[in-house]
Amino acid sequence: MRRKRIHIVAGGTVAAIAAAAVLVAGSPALADPGRGHGHGHGGGACEAEAPGPLGGDLGAHDPGLYTPCEEGEPWYVFATGWGPLGDGNITIRTSVDDGATWTYTDTVWDVKPAWLTEAVPGVDNLWAPEIVEDDGEYLLYYSASTFGRQRSVIGLATNTTLDPSDPGYEWVDQGQVWESNPGDPYNAIDPTVLEARGERYLAYGSWWSGIYMIELDRRSGKAEDGAVPVHVAGRGGAGIEAPSLVRHGRYYYLFTSWDGCCAGADSTYSIRVGRSTSPTGPFTDRDGVALTEGGGTLVLGAHGDYVATGGQSIHHGLMAYHSYHEDGHFDLGVEEIRWRGGWPVLDGV
Repeated sequence: MRRKRIHIVAGGTVAAIAAAAVLVAGSPALADPGRGHGHGHGGGACEAEAPGPLGGDLGAHDPGLYTPCEEGEPWYVFATGWGPLGDGNITIRTSVDDGATWTYTDTVWDVKPAWLTEAVPGVDNLWAPEIVEDDGEYLLYYSASTFGRQRSVIGLATNTTLDPSDPGYEWVDQGQVWESNPGDPYNAIDPTVLEARGERYLAYGSWWSGIYMIELDRRSGKAEDGAVPVHVAGRGGAGIEAPSLVRHGRYYYLFTSWDGCCAGADSTYSIRVGRSTSPTGPFTDRDGVALTEGGGTLVLGAHGDYVATGGQSIHHGLMAYHSYHEDGHFDLGVEEIRWRGGWPVLDGV
């Protein structure tokens, strides 16, 4: 099924702009046309129809989705690395038919930067990437950690193009953005970026006290000097991770993944959400429960033959996620976020 682009230009009607109000990170200061995995081009935002059932290589865990506004351009999914592929570096998949069929193409690097293995002893795969476009430059945030441990770092790589056939294609290591150490109230993994009110924020977190947010320096893409983390969601030590953020109408929506990942058919992941009129919270769920007090309205969990869903990202009105099948494998999903009564709806198609 072919997707269509809906271009919203400056000066459009209030209704048209509201209908397209999905926050894209990297966009210029506002209107706030989008979120995290994203880009903005001054003239407005774009959205797309859902691709329907997907085919090809769908083995993307914690997918970071990037869809261009231009018709006919490839789509990209960056995902958690896997063992022998490129030393566990972030994997890249592309689609040339508007998200319907996916092909594994490469890893970001062939060998991890040396500082990562020094900073996080035992690090294997790099996790949970976030891709952001900023004025023609692509910023790839990712996390380096080991399972169940709190010594973690969020790193940054940049590129001037996503096209590997371009002579200028090269992922440049920009080093560390943020870190966590034993004793911190958070774990510095699963980064997501939000552009809001002329500022740029990084949300991150997994288990421990939950999800936190810091302000980024727009020039370097890294944490502001003296950045103080703000606690935006938590479950008293229970499973919560993988934040993603989007603006719709007057609200900012914080999505998280709850419970257990990475256990095959025994996984229990589900996507939950809360909202706030401020990009940094406080966020509350549909019942008015604060996300810092364990709140979170269910968006999608088990569906069809799948027992768990999470690791989500958002770009141009679409959400990408992975779902664990009842036979234990996981698949990429991409669908349009629909809105009912001010709350997001997913079908798991």
